Amino acid sequence: MLRAAQPLQNVRQASSAVKRTGKNVVLVEAVRTPFLLAGTAYKDMMAVDLQKEALRALMKRTQLSHDKVNHIICGTVIQECRTSNIAREAALLAGFPDKVPCHTVTLACISSNVAVADAIGMIKSDYADAVIAGGVEFMSDVPIRYNRKARKAMLGLQKAKDAGSKLKIAGEIAKNLLSPELPAIAEFSSGETMGHSADRLAAAFKVSRKEQDEFAIRSHTKAQEAAKAGKLKDIEPVFIEGKKAQTVKEDNGIRVGTIEKLSSLKPAFIKPHGTITAANASFLTDGASACLVASEEWALANGYKPLAYLREYQFVAQDPKDQLLLSPAYAIPRVLEKAGLSVKDISVFEIHEAFAGQVLANLNAMDSEEFCQKWMKRSKVGRLDMNKINAWGGSLSIGHPFGATGVRLLAHTAHRLKEEGGQYGVIAACAAGGHGVGMLVEAYGK
Repeated sequence: MLRAAQPLQNVRQASSAVKRTGKNVVLVEAVRTPFLLAGTAYKDMMAVDLQKEALRALMKRTQLSHDKVNHIICGTVIQECRTSNIAREAALLAGFPDKVPCHTVTLACISSNVAVADAIGMIKSDYADAVIAGGVEFMSDVPIRYNRKARKAMLGLQKAKDAGSKLKIAGEIAKNLLSPELPAIAEFSSGETMGHSADRLAAAFKVSRKEQDEFAIRSHTKAQEAAKAGKLKDIEPVFIEGKKAQTVKEDNGIRVGTIEKLSSLKPAFIKPHGTITAANASFLTDGASACLVASEEWALANGYKPLAYLREYQFVAQDPKDQLLLSPAYAIPRVLEKAGLSVKDISVFEIHEAFAGQVLANLNAMDSEEFCQKWMKRSKVGRLDMNKINAWGGSLSIGHPFGATGVRLLAHTAHRLKEEGGQYGVIAACAAGGHGVGMLVEAYGK
């Protein structure tokens, strides 16, 4: 049962250690393919190919025997029907024994966070010692299907017994062939696209177009600096076969623009006065990720020095219309309360950048006494230190393959804690349906 919300002043203001129960669960290693703009180098592949590459890269980096993995969980959002349990298909292609159980999860942009949470639960319950969690999204080729009338007619054609019936059904099929159904880009419950929700959210929390464009430039600048400095250690190259065989080694969406260029772009959703544009929103991305989650005892017994402890997680859900993208504001204080920590205890924040306006609106919400009292029944969380947030860029610049981003956030949190000498890091992300997640990570050996 979830705890009732408490005012933050009732939470311990400083802590040297998280409250611990049961096994210590650790992140042993995390990898990802380079994240690429949809329609570029990965365009002739499949989602299962990318997830396979991430799994293979993880096993190569860890030098772990495949038969020591107890379970594999992968997240994805837009499923290819031929590989609906993509975790299983990718695992078999990657060389795992067929005795290793695999399952696929989906919760929009936090799907691989769910995979990690499932792995933590498996380990704490003594079901497993070592679990692989990951995720993938492939936006270069999404399933487009015939409309319902055409599908119904096609199914009826199989049962038609005479030529007349078959001709009649064939005519119905032909009449509907040119009306395909694309994957939904709007919320089923509200009918509104996420971009429209982001525009309204930015307006509600008084986030200007200039602030959003500046945040987008910040993301690209920090990602470029991190890439040049060799800090994006989670990336593993992908070799692409074919006539134009190539090895992809880096993300290709990082582009540092100028405020003049960004300010010249037209609104993408609410026209002509909206503030969300193609430059301050995350782009369609292909990519996959994978990480090895284990008990600390198992990791040490097998010769690994973990990257980080996985301490707490908290999933939340709000109104999918007016608060679709506000989950970080709810999840961050909730996960800190579970651990008995305050925002001052956190050295690293990795917040998913669906839109620049979404991140900035969440920061404003947490710093609003009115919002926190009315909607979260607590005193305000306070203003997060921007210097602690997404110091190596984020989804706006690195890219956002829906099912893979959660593990990327986890990898960056762990590596940043190590490099910056911090103890605790918090991951937060919003997702479709008004969902979100907060995760608490502790540096290993602190």
